[in-house]
Amino acid sequence: MAAYQDILTDLDDGILTITLNRPDRLNAWTGVMEEECREVITQAGTDDAVRCIVITGAGRGFCAGADMGGLQQIGDEAGDGDAKPASEAPVRGAASDTEDLEALYPGRFGYLYHCPKPIIAAINGPCAGIGLIFTLYADFRFANQDAKFTTAFAQRGLIAEHGIAWLLPRLVGEAHALDLLFTARVFKGAEAERVGLVNRALPANELMPHVMDTAKHLATQVSPRSIKIMKRQIRESYNQSFARSLDVANYEMEQSFASFDFKEGVDSFVEKRPPAFKGQ
Repeated sequence: MAAYQDILTDLDDGILTITLNRPDRLNAWTGVMEEECREVITQAGTDDAVRCIVITGAGRGFCAGADMGGLQQIGDEAGDGDAKPASEAPVRGAASDTEDLEALYPGRFGYLYHCPKPIIAAINGPCAGIGLIFTLYADFRFANQDAKFTTAFAQRGLIAEHGIAWLLPRLVGEAHALDLLFTARVFKGAEAERVGLVNRALPANELMPHVMDTAKHLATQVSPRSIKIMKRQIRESYNQSFARSLDVANYEMEQSFASFDFKEGVDSFVEKRPPAFKGQ
């Protein structure tokens, strides 16, 4: 695959691994890293060779948040008179459930929700600020049980950025979300699992084997077409009534009966052999 400045990529047996690659800075987030991640994940969404995406960090960290040099520059350049009052902040109209995911989830990391492939965040070490937000847009999160997490924003004079005020309560509940955002305290992977922020926290030496086993299962044992539609169903459901969600499910069920993957799923089960799904 193409060479990048702040990330590494590797595609093997349908699993695309993206490694944030600034280990000397605990993979602190940069504009270049953001552009490269967006490019690679967007392209992977339409690449039939990619069945699952894994994102992790080089060295001992996942992502320690935004590069502080960049934050200092923002602070130095911002003038007191530049900020708009809240009443002038842009307000988006309520999205209808007929809009696609790109319309439903705009912003800096919405493209992870748009991507039809399953995305796993393998949080191997410190995960803070914008790095933490990035993982919340993944479909699965697995963590080193000793990895340190923090939202960080309140300790930097910032607010709940890039959709975390919407995402975090849906994952961990309002009480835990307010705790983690208001205090900006450091907590570890084991607590992240307890409150529902990650799917599972594991010993450091078990993290990547577990992640790759999960990725291999997703790449070989389940229908890419099913995952694509299920992912869209779940993300659209946040803006739908139950009745509308049920209508969509009934329609998609009818469509699935005519698909290659449905026939292959049934045939492989009856014939007691591994499936050979095509995503069709």
